[in-house]
Amino acid sequence: MLTVEALEEYGADVRAGLSRCMNNENLYLRLVGMAVEEPAIASLGEALQAGDLDKAFEESHKLKGAMGNLALTPVYEPMNTLCELLRHKEPGDYEALYAESVAQIEKLKTLLS
Repeated sequence: MLTVEALEEYGADVRAGLSRCMNNENLYLRLVGMAVEEPAIASLGEALQAGDLDKAFEESHKLKGAMGNLALTPVYEPMNTLCELLRHKEPGDYEALYAESVAQIEKLKTLLS
């Protein structure tokens, strides 16, 4: 079962995340559970594979916002870097940043069980 203590150990800034949820712990934990199941995660991977950088930017921006608002720092940091590279269509290792983000999301999912 997901707890704020487990999220703190994971590296989330729980205090910031909770403050954005009016310190409602149940709401915060529910939103974290929803965030790791966000369809944009798979959609981003598909867009990157297809070379659709515009779609990849849209999906990464959506995920960056969700992960940032919930203060899920281990996911937010690589997603933010990926989003900014895509925003400016700068060269970069998009796949590695995506893989790092997905790995952090998978790690987060293990806290849900």
